[in-house]
Amino acid sequence: MKKNNRFISWIKSSSSDVWLFIIALVLLNLVASRCFFRADLTEPKSYSLSSASREVVRNLEEPMSVKVFFSKNLPAPYSNVEQYLKDLLAEYKNASGKNFDYEFFDMNKQENQRIARGYGMQMVQVREVKNNEVGLKNAYMGIAIVYADQIEKLDGISSSDGLEYKITGLIGKIIASTNILSGLSENVRLVLYKSEALAKFNIGNFDAIDSAVSNAFSAANKKFRGRIEYQKINPDAATTDEAAERYGLQAVTWNNPDGTTGKGTVGLVLEYGDKFRIVPLRLTNAIFSYVISGLENLDESISQSVESLVSKTSVVAYITGHGERNIEDENDAMYFRRMLSDTYSLESVNLIEDDIPVAAETVIINGPKSAFDEKELYKIDQFIMRGGNVMFFIDSYDEQISGYQQPSYVPVRTGLEKLLSKYGVEVGSEYVLDEKCFVRMDQQYGKMNFYHVPRIQKNCLDQKNPIGRNLGDVFFLESFALDSSNAKENKSVDVTVLAKSSSRSWTVPVTEGFMLSPFAFAVPSDDAKLGSRDLCVLLEGNFDSAYASAPSEEENREGALSSVSHILNGKQKSKIFVAGTSFITTAQLIQPDAREPIVYFMRNAVDYMCGKEDLCLMRTKDLSTNMLKETKNGLAVAMKYFNQFGLAVLVAIAGLIVLAVRKNHRERIRRTYNPNDPRMGE
Repeated sequence: MKKNNRFISWIKSSSSDVWLFIIALVLLNLVASRCFFRADLTEPKSYSLSSASREVVRNLEEPMSVKVFFSKNLPAPYSNVEQYLKDLLAEYKNASGKNFDYEFFDMNKQENQRIARGYGMQMVQVREVKNNEVGLKNAYMGIAIVYADQIEKLDGISSSDGLEYKITGLIGKIIASTNILSGLSENVRLVLYKSEALAKFNIGNFDAIDSAVSNAFSAANKKFRGRIEYQKINPDAATTDEAAERYGLQAVTWNNPDGTTGKGTVGLVLEYGDKFRIVPLRLTNAIFSYVISGLENLDESISQSVESLVSKTSVVAYITGHGERNIEDENDAMYFRRMLSDTYSLESVNLIEDDIPVAAETVIINGPKSAFDEKELYKIDQFIMRGGNVMFFIDSYDEQISGYQQPSYVPVRTGLEKLLSKYGVEVGSEYVLDEKCFVRMDQQYGKMNFYHVPRIQKNCLDQKNPIGRNLGDVFFLESFALDSSNAKENKSVDVTVLAKSSSRSWTVPVTEGFMLSPFAFAVPSDDAKLGSRDLCVLLEGNFDSAYASAPSEEENREGALSSVSHILNGKQKSKIFVAGTSFITTAQLIQPDAREPIVYFMRNAVDYMCGKEDLCLMRTKDLSTNMLKETKNGLAVAMKYFNQFGLAVLVAIAGLIVLAVRKNHRERIRRTYNPNDPRMGE
């Protein structure tokens, strides 16, 4: 009893404080070793898992395992990569729950090296300094992701830059290869609208619709593991009008024997949430009869439409046939295609011969030089009305260079101006020059300002939109100004200026003898001519069609039936990206394996248009820098001299002030306690 009392007394005494603190510290470390916690204080959350990463692992339907093959005792900076990878995988596990796990292998064991080679891992050589000598060391630095019966690997991880983006991309890819609908909050609905009253018109393939759609649904539902629901509707006139208004389905009318007008439709719709896609299935007026088109390869059309509906498609339509940028030419836009090739497939489409692919959610029109046919423009317009997204890269002039002759500048009129004007954007005809531009030092000429290559700094990029967030020093080339004031007046459309020139920019018209050269221009002395110009804009919302009716609609009014499929107003939100130059997609700015800001800007733009905006933030959050603002030369010189001499002067003044305060303090003490001190008069 006395011992217990003695112990309690010791606990209460101050002599136990140190030991209790040590015990508490040990217990706290034991708890912390089993709990992962990290506070990320950076503005773009550079060291936190992105929402896209959390979402992709949170919805895992089967166990996923990550095998990590990383050699120990690697020299810097590779040792930091291993620690970053450990922290990153720990956050993936915390976000996922029970279906995500990872394992680090000891690569000093021969057995683990054989396992690594079995997953296709290769040893890489890294440089290390040991005993004051530079040497090479063989090391494993890779991971393998195993999910269901699929395996993806990421080898040669020598840097933490963009590592989360790469891992999440692989996870998304491997999940999509098993079932792209995994993790959805609800099933996708497939609805067949088929007016049975149309059977009396002897329409070709009409009787085959039910079986063809049913078989295609069964195949697609099996592929997507039962995540598709099927419904058939026999619409009356009112339901037909509703379907035509909501989805833009083809409305078919006819005259009944009693003089009344009948109305019906044939169409196939995929729905998920508030989004939908129209599967190609329609009444077509052949030369001698009516037929139902789209029954062939219907299961493939449904699968592609599902991928587009949930933004999991990898197909981007690239329009050709009008002198667009060549994605097969390394001197043109080939590297733009390669930049996107790990996620997207650019499918060339000639609108004269083909329709826009069902699987394509986004269309790219890159630097056309010749006019579009009216039917081509109409296909683009109706694609937008149905909720499709289009990227326009527009050049108002075609710079033609022949040998060593002076280049000529030919005006470009493609007909796209009509569409863009209706949507609210006008493309200028004068080149934008900027004092804030690309600068090169030349031994012969000294400093050369390429005013036609504006340097878009961080304050001129929209930092709220994922496309330009965290970016700076993006170079544009041979740009034309954009005017989106009409689009801003449309309450159904949101306008974002993604990139603009500095307040020290101006425009120049193309005149006789015109040439874009650093020697041809000077900054105007009249400040009234200077001002910021929009170079790249993004429109989002419901647009009005540029056409009052289909160019060929009269052809569909012959015979017993007449059909109207023209969509006058957008049925769901679309995105329109407009850049006043196509040079930002060429080899002049985009090079293989380049990490220039323009590469991230363009990659982000395509991701955003394809509904993958979370990838934009994940890709660029490591790039965020708080860059210094440029100042005028006079202020810069003043700040330089202040840093050199001003701080020393301030310190000296502060010292004199302190000395005076201390002296005054001593005098007050003497007056209070020894007023007769003879030293007072000294």
